[in-house]
Amino acid sequence: MKLRIAQVSSSRVVLLIDIGNTHTHAAVVKNKRVLADVIMPSESLATGKAKTIFTKLLRVAKCNSLSGTVFCSVVPKLNQALKIMLRNLWHCPTLQLTAKTVVGIGIDYPKSNTIGADRLANSIAAHAKFGGPVIVVDFGTAVTFDIVDSNENYIGGIITPGLAAMTEYLHDKTALLPRIKITEPRSVIGKNTQDAMLSGAIIGYRGLISGLLMQLRKELGIRKMPVVATGGYAKLIAKKISAIKQVDPLLTIEGLRLVGQKHRPKWWKN
Repeated sequence: MKLRIAQVSSSRVVLLIDIGNTHTHAAVVKNKRVLADVIMPSESLATGKAKTIFTKLLRVAKCNSLSGTVFCSVVPKLNQALKIMLRNLWHCPTLQLTAKTVVGIGIDYPKSNTIGADRLANSIAAHAKFGGPVIVVDFGTAVTFDIVDSNENYIGGIITPGLAAMTEYLHDKTALLPRIKITEPRSVIGKNTQDAMLSGAIIGYRGLISGLLMQLRKELGIRKMPVVATGGYAKLIAKKISAIKQVDPLLTIEGLRLVGQKHRPKWWKN
């Protein structure tokens, strides 16, 4: 669990929660300011450990109560447990981001209820920052590309296996390949098994991302367009991809904030 704290006190705050397959990111926010945020295992929502983590999160942000909560989730089985926990802890209104509660963008996509809610949050935030068209690349358990077009509509994207999932698969399915720590390789040519795996993972992944971005621009007929990256390995991978102009680790949280601000504007009043 990694905790970041901003030394700001507040008595009226909103809790924003992004439930991912592996990790959950929660942030305490007032207006546009993140007072404190935490990344924890998503399984903690099922085991009940999240209750202690959420309580500590508010304590370090020097907050005694919540005005409301907004969450998105790609793990449906955890949603009810979260809602019950929030209701028992703070008795405040809770809003879930879905295709029905999207704000700021339209959706031009068949079966919109199948779009991952985190992808919608990212698209909302990216559009608010850059307008349309814009591409978001989220380096999570899966790496997702999402596009908002010039008509301000979410139009779809791409899903590829995540970097950790790929390296773990190699370790699990082979007898001699080790589990590796994801870091920048020293050379394209690996002089040992670990370095060879790192080269294939990091440098190869950059080639994958760059190639897909090139194809997206070609299909959209746009030579240049903003690309923003988020997620756990965004900083590492994006630093040598010239097409990615910004890395924003709080992009999903910002999308949730915008959704809450639109649906429950009284939460943001002083």
